[in-house]
Amino acid sequence: MKKLIWFLLVFLAVGIGIGLRLWQKSLPVISPLGNQEIKAKPLDKYTFDNLRLRGGVASQIELGEVLNQAEGFTSQMFFYQSEERRISGLINLPEGKGPFPVIIMLRGWVDPDNYQTGVGTSRTGEALAQAGFLTLAPDFLGYGQSDEPPDDVWEERFLKPVAVLDLLSSVKHLPQSDPQKIGIWSHSNGGMVALSVLEITGQEYPTTLWAPVSKSFPYDILYYTDEYDDRGKLLRQKLAQFETDYDVNHYSFTEYLDWLKGPLQVHQGTFDDSVPVDWTNELVEMIKALEIDIDYYVYPGADHNLKGSWQTVVNRDINFFKQTLATGV
Repeated sequence: MKKLIWFLLVFLAVGIGIGLRLWQKSLPVISPLGNQEIKAKPLDKYTFDNLRLRGGVASQIELGEVLNQAEGFTSQMFFYQSEERRISGLINLPEGKGPFPVIIMLRGWVDPDNYQTGVGTSRTGEALAQAGFLTLAPDFLGYGQSDEPPDDVWEERFLKPVAVLDLLSSVKHLPQSDPQKIGIWSHSNGGMVALSVLEITGQEYPTTLWAPVSKSFPYDILYYTDEYDDRGKLLRQKLAQFETDYDVNHYSFTEYLDWLKGPLQVHQGTFDDSVPVDWTNELVEMIKALEIDIDYYVYPGADHNLKGSWQTVVNRDINFFKQTLATGV
């Protein structure tokens, strides 16, 4: 009888223990600071601090279809991998054996319906190739022959610097390139991406910025929403959802300017109707205050694409890259 009672007590204790554990697992995870449920935050991996820890992930660069055979260079498609997605782009290969110094080219925003590989970079890329630079201009996800981006509008944005980080790391697998001599050329929204990449890597990649979008996130997006069909209503709703779970400062390059090392060259037209001159003036002043090597040129009457001063700007960029890449990065 005693054995039976002992057995029943043990059985009851084990059952209660199992029941408690199952009940605890069914409860939401509670923050030690209160009764707020802790949610998974998949976009945390794109904060500047976490991207600095990630760095670039190298893949093979594959060369594809030849698009143009011109005097002094050849233009063709190239492909590489980033975050398990395939990204296409345009490469300009100078004549000769190499290895050649490399310029990564980051374009501004283009309507996907009107985009072809090379839009926003091809003309300047050809001039750089004729001067002896190998140029790589990624299309980014959703453009050209690249894979489609994720559905999340913010993740799509945050993946642009990631794509550049991975391209920078992949250059070493391109036999014609000199991975010790890499510069960055950028225009408009590409300038924001370039500055983000410079901060995240902490490297002294010589970089030129044409009319860079330079306001903090998310104002750098909201400023342009009057051009949307719904005047940005849907995007503001998505932004409100984002800010519920995330601190926008952790995703804004303006919060990490002290991570920059230079050298930088900036070009801005006074008739730019996309990037206000005051934005660029303010950016340059903030960078100068950090005692970073920066040259700033303003072009009276030039527009967002530096029309009217284009050749002068390109010549300055060529000279800038020749001087800064002479001894490698």
